[in-house]
Amino acid sequence: MCGLVGFVGEGGQNCLNQMVAKLIHRGPDSKGTYIDKDIKVFLGHRRLSIVDIPDGAQPMSTFDESHIIIYNGEIYNSDVLRKELEDRGHKFQTDHSDTEVLLHGYKEWGFNLVNKLNGMWAFVIYDRLKKNLFLSRDRFGQKPLFYTLQNGVFAFASELKAFQMHPNLYMDLSNVGLQKYCVHGYFPGNHTPYQKISKLPAGCNLSYEINQQNIKIYRYWSYAIEPEHGENQSQENKWVDEIQSLLNNSVKRRLVADVPVGVFLSGGLDSTAIAYFSSQNHQKNQLKTFSIGFDDKTFDETKWAFQMAKLFETEHSVTIFKKNLLEGLLKEVIGKMDEPLSDSSLISQYLLCKQARKKVKVALGGDGADEIFAGYDTFKAVKVAKLVENFLPRPFHPAIIKILGVFPRSHSYMTLRFKLQRLLEGIGHKESLWQPLWLSPLRQKDLRELFSNPLELEDLFSEAIFEWENCDQKNMIDKSLQFYGNIFLQNQILTKVDRTSMMHGLEVRSPFLDIDLINCVRKIPSYYKMKNGHPKYILKKAMARLLPPSIVWRKKVGFSAPLGRWILEGLVNMDKGIWGNRPLKLIQKKMTAHQARKEDNRLFLWNINLLTEFRKKYKTQNSYFNI
Repeated sequence: MCGLVGFVGEGGQNCLNQMVAKLIHRGPDSKGTYIDKDIKVFLGHRRLSIVDIPDGAQPMSTFDESHIIIYNGEIYNSDVLRKELEDRGHKFQTDHSDTEVLLHGYKEWGFNLVNKLNGMWAFVIYDRLKKNLFLSRDRFGQKPLFYTLQNGVFAFASELKAFQMHPNLYMDLSNVGLQKYCVHGYFPGNHTPYQKISKLPAGCNLSYEINQQNIKIYRYWSYAIEPEHGENQSQENKWVDEIQSLLNNSVKRRLVADVPVGVFLSGGLDSTAIAYFSSQNHQKNQLKTFSIGFDDKTFDETKWAFQMAKLFETEHSVTIFKKNLLEGLLKEVIGKMDEPLSDSSLISQYLLCKQARKKVKVALGGDGADEIFAGYDTFKAVKVAKLVENFLPRPFHPAIIKILGVFPRSHSYMTLRFKLQRLLEGIGHKESLWQPLWLSPLRQKDLRELFSNPLELEDLFSEAIFEWENCDQKNMIDKSLQFYGNIFLQNQILTKVDRTSMMHGLEVRSPFLDIDLINCVRKIPSYYKMKNGHPKYILKKAMARLLPPSIVWRKKVGFSAPLGRWILEGLVNMDKGIWGNRPLKLIQKKMTAHQARKEDNRLFLWNINLLTEFRKKYKTQNSYFNI
C-alpha cells in the first residue's frame, strides 16, 4: 500500500514535501513528487513496494507525460487488463506494474476505467491536456481518500494529518461529524471530524476542473441486494459451488506479490476459509499465519487457530494480548491516529498487524464475510425484535431493564444480558433505526449532556435511514445487509483495517470483497444466509466440504477485546480534564455505574475515551461541547 497527497493552487515544493512526510508510515520504501509549475499542480507519493518493485515508482507518467498518476491499492486483474490494452495498441514501459495499467486504462476508457477494475484503490490522475484531476475510490472504500477546497486550494490525501501541513487549509471541528461519530463510533458517509474536509465515499469518482475550480462527484457503484429466488436443493448446491470456486479464485489473485504474503488466522470460519484456500494456492515457502490471543478465555480463539495451522501445515505465530501491553499500545495507536474510531478490536488489530509485519509485507484477512453473509447476531435479532415489539410495547421496556439490573453483570464476550439490553435500545423506534441503535455506543439523551446543540435522531442516523428506505427488498435481513455493506463495513471495519495495518507498512487484502464474489453473494436470497438458526448458512455449507465441523458450525466469537474488564480494572485512563461540568458528570456517572457492575457502559466509555484523546491531541476548540 501507499500514501498519496497533493493540491492545486498556492503552496510550493516545501509544503508538498511536508505533506508527503506525514504519510511515511504508509509508504516507508520510497517517495516521489511531481510539480506542474504553470498550472500549480502538486502531487506527492509514499510507496510501499509490493508489485514490480524496480519499475513501479510514483508519481508515474505516460510516455508523452500527458497523464500522471499517484495511486494507493492493488488491481488484481491488472494482467488481464494489460493484455487487453496491449491488443488495443498501448505500449508499456514497466514489466508488470498495475499503476501503469491504470494510466493506460484511463487513456483508453476514461472515467469508465473503474468499472473494469477488480481490486482496492484510491488514485488521482492528472490529465494535463484537459486540465483536470480524476479521483476515484474503490467500491467498498478499502483505501481512504479525503479532499477539501478552501481559499482557492483544492487538496487531497490518504489521511487527514497531511492537511495540517498546508497553510491555506483550516481544520475546524464539525459539529455534525463529531455527533455522528459519538452515536456510530465512526464517521459515516462523507463525514470527517472537520467542517470543510470530506471523505470521498466508497464507489465514487470525483472530477476537478482546474480552471473553473469545479468539483463534480458521481457514484459509479453501490452495494445492492438483488436476490434470485428459488429454494430447493439444486439451487442451494449451485450457490455452494459458486462460492467455493469464486472464493478460491479471489484468494489466488490476492496471493500474487513480489514480497512475502501471510494470512490472519483467528480460528473462526472466515479466516480459516481464507487460510485453507491460501494453503492450496501458495506456491512459495511455507505459508505464514498469525493470530492474537487473550487471557480472557471468552474472547480467545487460539485453540482453534492452532488446530487449523497444524492441519494446513503453516508457520503459525500467536501473540497473547496481556494486560501489561494495553497502556503502551493504546498510547501508540492514539499517537498515530488522526480521527477517533471506537471499534472494540482497534488495539487488538493494531497488535496483530505489528506482529505480522515482522515476517510479511502482505496479509490476507477475513473482513467482509459477516457483512455480506449475515454473520452478526443483529441479523438474528430482527425477527426477535419484531415479536418483542408486538407483545412488549415500549412502555414495558424500563421495567424489563430494571429486572435485568438485578442480575450480576459479566464483562465476558456477548452475554445474554448484554444482548437483551441492546435489543431493547432499538425497539419502539422505526425499523430503519434498529440496526444502528443496536450498535450505537451512545444514546441520544447522552448527546444532550455532551453537546450544546444536539442533533435529532433522524439527522444522526440519516445514512442508515437512507440505506434502509432505498433498499428495493422488503425482507428485513436484506435491508440489514445493505446497511452493513454500505455503512458499517465501509466506515468502521475497513477503516480500522487500513489504519492499523498502514501504521506498520503492512498491506491487508480482503478476499471476501472480490467483485466477482460480491456479485454472486448479493444475489443469494436471505433464507440461504440465515437458515435453521445458522448465520452465514450458505458459506458454512460451502466450507463444510473442506473444513472440520468443529470449525464450520461452532458458535461465532468475534474479533474483539475485553473492554469491559479493562475499564473495570482501571486499565483504560479516562482523562476527563477537557470536558465541562455537564459532560463530566455524565462521564463520571457512567464510569461509577460500570465499576460498580450495575451497568455495562463499555461502549460509551471507550467511545468517549478516544474522543477525549483526539481533542487533547489536536487541541480542538470546545464551541460545540457543553462547558
